[in-house]
Amino acid sequence: MSQAALSALDGTAPVNAIALRDAAKQFNTVEGPIQALAPTNFAVREGEFAVLLGPSGCGKTTMLRMIAGLEEPTGGLVEVGGRNLWSGHTRDNQALANMGMVFQDPNLFPWLWIEDNIALPLKLRGMGKQERHERARELCRLVGIAGFEKRYPRELSGGMRQRAAIARALSYDPAILLMDEPFGALDAITRDAMNIELQRIWLETHKTVVLVTHSIPEAVFLADRVILLSARPGRIQEIVDVPFARPRQVDLHGDIEFQTIVHHLRSRLQH
Repeated sequence: MSQAALSALDGTAPVNAIALRDAAKQFNTVEGPIQALAPTNFAVREGEFAVLLGPSGCGKTTMLRMIAGLEEPTGGLVEVGGRNLWSGHTRDNQALANMGMVFQDPNLFPWLWIEDNIALPLKLRGMGKQERHERARELCRLVGIAGFEKRYPRELSGGMRQRAAIARALSYDPAILLMDEPFGALDAITRDAMNIELQRIWLETHKTVVLVTHSIPEAVFLADRVILLSARPGRIQEIVDVPFARPRQVDLHGDIEFQTIVHHLRSRLQH
């Protein structure tokens, strides 16, 4: 159960981990300005698993990159932990320190062992060798690749490399995990397995997660709330609460209510 759900049970107000306040993004190109994201307002609560869903080119990744501090908004505010992420053109390093990011490509260094790839952010932060390698081995156990610490990325399957990328993003224990199509390059069976694993990791770590996906079933399976974006310029069409208890199993895909939500989201995307 997410922290937001627990807060609702005990009567306390949920705390926002992320908030967009009229946040917008325009890109200037040789052909003129392109409005990628219309002024947008929404919040992600602490401990929530939120999924951004929408058609290609709708601004999902742009929104995620704005939250990550990789793209500066051209209007409005992005708040992380109640702090404005941007002051002028300067990012708030304290807010950035609370976030980890996983991309579609694991982006592992091929000349480093898996253990060294996972420990790299800790090395850059000045942590001692023994301590950071103990942390890397602990994370290998968490994400299900124990025994592969001293393998090179080329020796692992695509799913295992992505597990290593998730471990690396968790290495410095960020409060927020941002994920941009992390399983988009995997086959369907491996993707289902990774969805189960990601849910398990989230239940164990209690992180706030924001995930971008094109897969409607993946969005409904993983999310507490699905945030549905329109075609460009992206704007929020609808926010759908997902009612299923956790942990969720793959056979949930055959549930009538699950299929109803998937059908509803697909209809909204098509129209």
